[in-house]
Amino acid sequence: MATRMLQRYKDGDRMNHWFIALMFVLAGLSGLAFFHPSLFFFSHLFGGGSWARILHPFMGVLMVLGFMVLFFKLWRDNVVNDADREWRKHAGRMLQGDKAGMPPVGKYNYGQKMVFWIMAVSLLVLVVTGIMFWRPWFAPFFPINVLRVAVLLHSVSAVLLIAAVIMHVYAAIWVKGTVRAMTRGTVTESWARMNHPLWYDEVTRK
Repeated sequence: MATRMLQRYKDGDRMNHWFIALMFVLAGLSGLAFFHPSLFFFSHLFGGGSWARILHPFMGVLMVLGFMVLFFKLWRDNVVNDADREWRKHAGRMLQGDKAGMPPVGKYNYGQKMVFWIMAVSLLVLVVTGIMFWRPWFAPFFPINVLRVAVLLHSVSAVLLIAAVIMHVYAAIWVKGTVRAMTRGTVTESWARMNHPLWYDEVTRK
């Protein structure tokens, strides 16, 4: 008997996801080139230090624009509710591999929602602070002390974003069948029942 598949993401959503991922890698590598002298070699991927500095803010803005499309589509699904709070109380079971003992959740669990909001806040801070010290366009409008604080916040937000993406990728690989959702757009019926039973009930009712 053929395995029944359920659609989790549409083609446009998946294309946007991979566009954001590509811009994240490019903006991240070009940004790391200026984070510490030992990482400056990353600038060679973009044609040298000057080109890396020129391209970095544009790639960052493109990443934020792509995420904005994702954000307005998914923010309602990522609002924390009572089911998520109950799931959080039993998060230790998930880490031990006891999925069957976890409380039922909707399309996203508490951990996924936290990653989503960390990404959203980090990107907001990155784009605001990045625009502030974007030379030669906007930096002259701000005092040097304000720019120093902006650079610090930009760096901290970049670290948080990278950490959130690492957790996102690790979780996708760890939960077997998850990667398929963003490569083919579908998941198996058994995967949905096991990992997101409330979402499964909603989808099958429709």
